[in-house]
Amino acid sequence: MIRNVFLAFALLIVFLPGNAREGMWLPLFLDKYNIEEMRDKGFRLEAEDIYSINQTSMKDAVVRIGGCTGVVVSGRGLVLTNHHCAYRAIQSHSTVEDDYLTDGFWAMSEEEELPNPGLTVTFLVRMEDVTGRVLELTDDDMTEDERRAAIILASERIRHEAVEGTRFTAEVSAFYYGSEFYLFVYDVFEDVRLTGAPPSSVGKFGGDTDNWMWPRHTGDFAYFRIYAGDDNEPAGYSPSNTPYRSRAHIPVSTGGVKEGDFTMVYGFPGSTSQYLTSHAVGLITGLSNPHNIRLRDIRLDIMGREMERNDTVRIQYASKFAGVSNAWKRWAGENRGLARMDAVGRKRELEERFVRWAGGCPEREMRYGYIMPAFDSLYTALERYTLPFDYGREALLAIELVRFAGDFVRVADLSDEDFENVVHDFIPQLERSIAGFYRDYHLPVDQEIFIRMLEMYRDNVDTDFYPGFFDTVDAEFSGDFRLFVEDLLSNTVFARENELSALVGDFDKDAAGIIRNDPMTCVIRDIRAVYNDHVIVERQDINSELNILYRYYIEGLREMDRDRAFYPDANRTLRVAYGQVGGYYPRDAVSYNYYTTLSGVMEKYQTGEPDYTVPERLKELYDGTGYGEFARPGEIRISFIATNHTTGGNSGSPVINGNGHLIGVNFDRVWEGTMSDIMFDPEVCRNISVDVNYILYITDVYAGAGYLLEEMHLVP
Repeated sequence: MIRNVFLAFALLIVFLPGNAREGMWLPLFLDKYNIEEMRDKGFRLEAEDIYSINQTSMKDAVVRIGGCTGVVVSGRGLVLTNHHCAYRAIQSHSTVEDDYLTDGFWAMSEEEELPNPGLTVTFLVRMEDVTGRVLELTDDDMTEDERRAAIILASERIRHEAVEGTRFTAEVSAFYYGSEFYLFVYDVFEDVRLTGAPPSSVGKFGGDTDNWMWPRHTGDFAYFRIYAGDDNEPAGYSPSNTPYRSRAHIPVSTGGVKEGDFTMVYGFPGSTSQYLTSHAVGLITGLSNPHNIRLRDIRLDIMGREMERNDTVRIQYASKFAGVSNAWKRWAGENRGLARMDAVGRKRELEERFVRWAGGCPEREMRYGYIMPAFDSLYTALERYTLPFDYGREALLAIELVRFAGDFVRVADLSDEDFENVVHDFIPQLERSIAGFYRDYHLPVDQEIFIRMLEMYRDNVDTDFYPGFFDTVDAEFSGDFRLFVEDLLSNTVFARENELSALVGDFDKDAAGIIRNDPMTCVIRDIRAVYNDHVIVERQDINSELNILYRYYIEGLREMDRDRAFYPDANRTLRVAYGQVGGYYPRDAVSYNYYTTLSGVMEKYQTGEPDYTVPERLKELYDGTGYGEFARPGEIRISFIATNHTTGGNSGSPVINGNGHLIGVNFDRVWEGTMSDIMFDPEVCRNISVDVNYILYITDVYAGAGYLLEEMHLVP
C-alpha cells in the first residue's frame, strides 16, 4: 500500500502541469526574468554561463546550421545536429551504388569528410537591444510607410556600424510586431563537411508513421565538422582548410536522465504565433489547415506509390517526401490540439477582458478601443483570399516544373539592355539549377501531381481567382486537365533536360525568345497574374494593417497584465526554453513514460511495418550480451521527453541539464502538443530528444567511429 501511494505521488510530480514552462526566452534577459525559476527547477549555474559577451559561454557552442540548430561538442569543430537536418546533405552524396541514406555514412578520418556547398554554420557573437536607436526618428504622427522607412534607414545604419571593419554579418530583427528591435551579430563559416550519419533505419526509424508521435525510437542525429582557414577564421571550401578550433564546446553527459530533471533547450526556433486573435485561429483551424492537409495527402500518395516501385525515385524523392509529410501531420495535430483546448473560445475570453479593460478609462479607450472591431473587419477581408493563397502555394506552386521554370522565365523576360548586362552572370546559375533539378526529378510523379493539383484548385477556389489558362483547358481540352497537362509536357522544353541544357549553354536573345514563347511560360505568367500580382498583394496589404493592430494589441496586453513576463514570438533568433523531464497523459486512461529503449525498436520491428526496418548489425548487437557504458541500467535508452517549449528550427538544439552538460538533441514534439506554436498546453506539450547515450552507442559500438568520442569531453 505504501509503495502504491509513493508511485502515485511520483507520477503526480512527473505529470504535474506546473513542471512545464511556456516560452522561448531571449538569453540576454535570463538574469532579469528567468534565472530564479530555472534554479528552482534544478539549474545550478549562472545566467552568464548561458549567455555572455564578456566570457566564453554556452552560446559560443550553439550554432545555426541550415534551417536547424546544432551544438559544438569538441574542440575541433565537431557539430552534432539531427539526421533529418542532415538529410539533404546525405542525399546529395548518395547514389544507388553508394546509398548513404540506406547504409549510413561514417568518415573514419577527417580526410574522408564530405563537403557541402551552400551549407553554413553560424555563431551568434552578440545581441543588443537597439529599440531606442531604431525608433529615435519615428513619432506617433507618422504614417506607417513613413515609420517603416525610418526604421529601415536606422536599422541599416546600426547593422553597418556593428560590423564595419570586421568579418561578421549582422541583422536587426523586429519583436512584438515592431515594438522592439534587437541587433544580432553573427560569425558565418562556409566550409562544413559531413562527418557521420547513421542509416535511415536508425536516423529516420519510424518514418512518417512515427513522425510527431510518442513513444519514439529514432536515432535522429548526425555529425558535421566546421573547417576554417589557416587563421582559424571562416573561409570558402579548400582542401587545405583545417578543423575549426572551437571557442567553446558543451561537455557530454553519460549519466542519463531521470524524471523531474531540469532541461534546457538552446537554439534558433523558427516561427510562432502566440498572440494571434480568435479570428486568426478560426481561419487556421476551420479553413487553411483542412485544405492544406488534403492537398499534401494527395501529393504524398502520388510520390509514395512511385517510390515503392522504383529505387532511383525513392532516393530522388526521399527528402521531398519527408518535407511534404512533416507539415501535413503537424497541421492535423495542431487542429486537434487547438480544438481540445478550445483555443478560439479562450482567445475570445482574453479579447473580451481586453475590451473591458480598454474601456475602463478614456485614455485607454482612445488608444486601444478601436482594435477589436478593426480585427473583425480585416479578418473578414482576409478570408476571401485565404483559399486562393493556400491553393496557390500548396497546389500550383507544388508542381515542380512550375517552380523550376520560374527562374528561366524571369531571365528571359528581362529587357534587351538588362539581358545583355546580366545574362553571362546568370548562365552558370541556370546551369547549376538544371543539374540539381533533374538529378532529383521524375516526370511521371510531377505529371500526376500537376493534374491533381489543377483539379483541386478548380474544385475549391472561387472562379474569380482562376488562372487564365483555365479558359484554354475549357475551350481546347473540354475541361480535361489530364489532356491539357499531357499536351503541355509534350511541348515544353522544360520537360527535356538535354534540350534545355543546350539552350542555356548558348543563351542569347534567340534562346530567350524560345523560353518566352514556351507553353510552360504562358502557364507561369497566368499563375503569377493571379497569385503574385493579385492574391499576394491583397493579402500583404491586409496583413500590413493587421501587423499594426497587433503591435498596439500586444502593447495593450503588456500594459493590462503588468505582472506577466511576456516573451516574443520565435523569429530564428537565439532562444532558451526550459522545463523538466516527464511523461504525460495523451487521452483518457492512457499515460506515457518519459523514455524509450532499444527493446521498443525490436518490438516495432516485429510488426513488419516498412517504417520499422532495423539494420542487421543493430539486431546482432541487441541479441548480444551487454551494452557497455552506455546502458542505463542494463538497457539502451533511445529518446526522452520534457516540457520545453520548442518549434521548427529547434531541430538539432542541444538539450542541457542543470550542470550545463549535453544530455540529448531535440528533434520533434509530440503530436498532441503541435498546437504550441499558437497556444501552449502544459498538460501535453512535450519536446522529444534523442538520448545522448544512444548517440554515443551508435557512433562507437555500432559504427566503429569511436575516435569521435575521443574528441568529446565526456562527463559522468
